[in-house]
Amino acid sequence: MPSLTHSICAIFDESARKDDEVFRLAVADLNLNNEILETEKITISVEFVDGNNPFQAVQEACELMNRGILALVSSIGCMSAGSLQTLADAMHIPHLFIQRSPAGTPRSACPPTSRVAGTDDYTLMVRPPVYLNEVIMQVVSEYSWQKFILFYDSDFDIRGIEDFLDRTSQQGMDVSLQKVESNINMMITSLFRTMRVEELHRYRDTLRRAVLFMSPATAKAFITEVVETNLVAFDCHWILINEEISDYDLQELVMKSIGRLTLVRQMFPMPQNTTQRCVKHNHRINTSLCDPKNPKAQQLEITNRYIYDTVLLLANTFHRKLEDRKWHSMASLSCIRKNSKPWQGGKSMLETVKKFGVSGLTSFLEFTDNGTNPNIFFEILGTNYGEDRGRGVSRLATWDPVHGLNGTLTDRKLENNMRGVVLRVVTVLEEPFVMVSENVLGKPKKYQGFSIDVLDALSNYLGFKYEIYVAPDHKYGSLQPDGQWNGLMGELVFKRADVGLSALTITPERESVVDFTTRYMDYSVGVLLRKAERTVDMFACLAPFDLSLWACIAGTVLLVGILVYLLNWLNPPRLPMGSVSSTTLYNSMWFVYGSFVQQGGEVPYTTLATRMMMGVWWMFALIVISSYTANLAAFLTISRIENSIQSLQDLSKQTELPYGTVLDSAVYDQVRSKAMNPFERDPMYSQMWRMINRTGGGDNNVEESKEGIRKVKYGRFGFVWDAAVLEYVANNDEDCSFYTVSNNAPDRGYGIAMQHGSPYRDIFSQRILELQQNGDMDILKLKWWPKDSPCDLYSSMQTRQHGNALDIHSFAGVFCVLAAGVVLSCLIAMVESWWSRRKGSRVPSKEDDKEIDLEHLHRRVNSLCTEDESPHKQFSTSSVDLTPLDMDALPAARQALEQISDFRNTHITTTTFIPEQIQTLSRSLSAKAAAGFSAGFGSGGGGGGLQDHRTGGVGPFRQRAPNGGFFRSPIKTMSSIPYQPTGPGPNFGYGNDPDRGTSI
Repeated sequence: MPSLTHSICAIFDESARKDDEVFRLAVADLNLNNEILETEKITISVEFVDGNNPFQAVQEACELMNRGILALVSSIGCMSAGSLQTLADAMHIPHLFIQRSPAGTPRSACPPTSRVAGTDDYTLMVRPPVYLNEVIMQVVSEYSWQKFILFYDSDFDIRGIEDFLDRTSQQGMDVSLQKVESNINMMITSLFRTMRVEELHRYRDTLRRAVLFMSPATAKAFITEVVETNLVAFDCHWILINEEISDYDLQELVMKSIGRLTLVRQMFPMPQNTTQRCVKHNHRINTSLCDPKNPKAQQLEITNRYIYDTVLLLANTFHRKLEDRKWHSMASLSCIRKNSKPWQGGKSMLETVKKFGVSGLTSFLEFTDNGTNPNIFFEILGTNYGEDRGRGVSRLATWDPVHGLNGTLTDRKLENNMRGVVLRVVTVLEEPFVMVSENVLGKPKKYQGFSIDVLDALSNYLGFKYEIYVAPDHKYGSLQPDGQWNGLMGELVFKRADVGLSALTITPERESVVDFTTRYMDYSVGVLLRKAERTVDMFACLAPFDLSLWACIAGTVLLVGILVYLLNWLNPPRLPMGSVSSTTLYNSMWFVYGSFVQQGGEVPYTTLATRMMMGVWWMFALIVISSYTANLAAFLTISRIENSIQSLQDLSKQTELPYGTVLDSAVYDQVRSKAMNPFERDPMYSQMWRMINRTGGGDNNVEESKEGIRKVKYGRFGFVWDAAVLEYVANNDEDCSFYTVSNNAPDRGYGIAMQHGSPYRDIFSQRILELQQNGDMDILKLKWWPKDSPCDLYSSMQTRQHGNALDIHSFAGVFCVLAAGVVLSCLIAMVESWWSRRKGSRVPSKEDDKEIDLEHLHRRVNSLCTEDESPHKQFSTSSVDLTPLDMDALPAARQALEQISDFRNTHITTTTFIPEQIQTLSRSLSAKAAAGFSAGFGSGGGGGGLQDHRTGGVGPFRQRAPNGGFFRSPIKTMSSIPYQPTGPGPNFGYGNDPDRGTSI
């Protein structure tokens, strides 16, 4: 079979983001199902529209149809759905409409859409018709209500209950209507302000029976307000009807109300077995949607369920169409052109969709001939009467369109085994098990927490009431040296309390003096630690290399610089005439450093040994710089701060971080027992006990848990305590500065303690097991330990909120080095400037010039010679400065100079030396040393040498070899020495010819 793609287009209300998520999840699941879609794949296109803008909905639908479409799915309100229905009828596109009510308010039936006579209806109503009128009518009839008030919120369409009001009027019922404004507090305040006392009494009497047509959120706010203002009493009875009431909303509504509360909501009959819930015929539903214990499944909206089943139904329809070989290509339609033909395969596709059904998240989805879904079920839940908030909830009856009401709604008080019993409960404050929620002066304290929720659930079901107080010494209790128990345990032992409730663990020592119910939560030991903070290192740029490696690199630069200088000193390089470079130690060091930082150098090295050295050095520099660059990126972008304590074993093996627990607590006894008892000795607990019991336990242990938590937050300390308590503390810390490490294998549990021989233990235990089996206990846990925690409880370091971007602190060291270099450079420049001015201010005396190093002069003169014998040698025209010699004062030197005519076609005039003349010159200079030197050659007038030159006169000039030295090689041939005028002096006779001043 060839591979095909089936395009399903969807239009969702802007508020239906969760519908889009489930829609994409359903398509992904089905594309992986080879039994339904063998070689085919489903593609989707989704658009979001304003639910109150029908024109936008039609425009987006036309765009989707133009791309190619097999079916259109919409989850919007009635206003836009009518326009889509008309468009689908015209284009023959199957339209599966899922009605969505605004803001979670109860649904109202959509008004019928006008249709051209003789045309088919291509819109299928995925959600069943609205039966709220029929259900509420039967409920109030069962309760025999004759007078009540009906509240509805501002988002509810009052036209949806017109039929209900008509029927109640026919039966003679007195029904009042009142709209609940969005600002409920202001509405209640205005009632008290405008009504007289007699009117308020009559109003309170009316509120004894009420029906609420509103969203769960509005209902919770409204119930809370009327209860707190004493507008209702314990004998009131309210009915809340809404198809969509989640389990969480149910628990909240029951906790906030008093009196009796009846709730009517839509239900979906599903098997109790999770496997049967998730596997439907030839398709397996995603576990996150079908498992009732999954938090995501518990938060599913009704429209989400119908979205998933709609995609499943369309996938089965496509499969059957291919099997029947009645497939039509996708419709690519245009809504703009006139005379646009509808899709030819639309009728066949619509009939196939209506012919079959599927089992899914809504139990069973199918359509009747008129395009409606007949399958809908309601459950009616009820509580007993009570003065206190929070009562047990049980299913009273069910309702469906075929069988009607299944059950009885007799208006009576529910029978309970412990009705009329008042229990005295002792507790210890421990987050999140028991906490004070309200402490008003002159009124009893009100408590909240996980253990309080469990106690309320038991109280609601069994019918007892309780009084609660805190243990006098605020301790759980332990066996004292005199054989007496203190704390919470002491209150039970001495019969001052009936029930002990808190984060109380079941231990053999405690169970020997009191009775415990079955555990309602597992217990394990954990440790609370403070997360490691990221330290700021100003010199993070130096982190890739160790300090010893940096020292080796610096030493290597110095060593190679010295070696390069020595190699050039032993075998000097041949430098071209006019070169300004020199092979001094300073320049060698500078060249080696410049090549290391990949900035090049200025010293040319021509000898083989030096080039070999520099080649190896460049390879070394390349490897070092590349390694540094790679490691620098890793060090600056990847945090390597790790905490070594990741388990209780790690905690026990280290001794740097002190840790402890609450003195004489269950944790303290557990660690001591497992460390000291030879029958259950554990090496890990033995090491922990040595730390906890250091100096008799007084240093590292605390009196209460809050003190231990403070020590962790503001010091270096690890607090060993109940893992559940520590997780709550870490999860609710404002700075998310804690993380927890615990033992994953629970060996104990939390239980409710009672007096020894209490008759209530078995009743409590049985009810706790029922709460665990029906999932109510899991719901209570999620309230205090939510899955979506804002803090990472298991990461040992603070997470970064802005990724791994580098900040200024990481490069502070680089800027410090740069600033230091700038300051040092400025200081050196000031010293050099001062030295230059000081040196320039000194006037050398003739006595300083009397002694001349002849060897130095000999080398400098030789450096001016070249081995090139070609008379056409081209020389650099750069200015060369020589040490001033008074050649005019040396007749021998003047006689040794020979004039050579200009180079052909140039204006260069040279004077040459021959070896014998150089020796004569040296001897002459030695002889003339006592007389000193003049400022320049030929300072006298006329004569031979330079005087006889073409220049026409003798003037002062200075010349110096290009490399700064004189030694080059023994002179074998005649060479040229360039020169240029350096200052005012006698006229050389160049006249206006500027080229005569060129020097090399």
